[in-house]
Amino acid sequence: MTVDLAALEKEAARVSTLVELDARSRDLRRLVVRGLAGGERDHLGSALSVLEILRVLYDDVLRHRPDDPAWAGRDRCILSKGHGCLAQYAVLADHGYFPLEELDRFCRFDGILGGHPEAAKIPGVEASTGALGHGPSVALGMALAARMHKQSHRVFAVTGDGEINEGAVWEAAMTAGKHGLDNLVLIVDYNKLQSYDATAVVQDLEPLSEKWQSFGFAVRNVDGHDVAALRQLFAALPFEPGRPNAIVAHTVKGRGVSFAENNPAWHHKSNISADAIAELLAAIGD
Repeated sequence: MTVDLAALEKEAARVSTLVELDARSRDLRRLVVRGLAGGERDHLGSALSVLEILRVLYDDVLRHRPDDPAWAGRDRCILSKGHGCLAQYAVLADHGYFPLEELDRFCRFDGILGGHPEAAKIPGVEASTGALGHGPSVALGMALAARMHKQSHRVFAVTGDGEINEGAVWEAAMTAGKHGLDNLVLIVDYNKLQSYDATAVVQDLEPLSEKWQSFGFAVRNVDGHDVAALRQLFAALPFEPGRPNAIVAHTVKGRGVSFAENNPAWHHKSNISADAIAELLAAIGD
């Protein structure tokens, strides 16, 4: 079957601002803001764009055991865009990997949650990330190891769109295509903004889907905030036997907070006041 990538991209971009956030997505956003309040700083916009992707992975897709984070049979999930860590922390805490109270100690000396994920400190974190571009290479190694040892688990790597400016991403992509790693799933959080401007201005990524195809990936596009669409897409993995999987998830930076949506000023904030936290919670709603 031939996939019309251009049509899928156009449709995903169109609906990404139309999907309403349900109660669970709003609850998880409140946990993100709880962490933001604890540390008085972080990359809120990046966390809110990736939240539904991580939610669906941990709720519906990954084989994992919060009471046994090192379980050998687990699927591996790497948040390569480590600056969006508050989304991962919110989901991990909600699943019971560590107490919710750790969010109140985010970026504090007496807590385990830093401004980027650290595998040695945080249950459920598979790889320390934040030096952008390395997550896909780590995931590649895990996927190759799984094949060599005849293990059935899958490996997921979530990248940012600005992050894939890094050359190491494409080195990993070449190798994944060469080995036909259909147990590897690379997800691009395509919110189309990076630290200071639009990705199209800083380093245009288009034609993005065709790029992944040219490296040997089976590619699908999806609205990254549509929980039902994400579930349906992940259930179809692997998309094509013998080819690694790439998902281009069209998202909105700062999704769920009206004044932060598509606003580069909310890429990172520090010295967050109590009034700002109250405004964020009010914008998320009940």
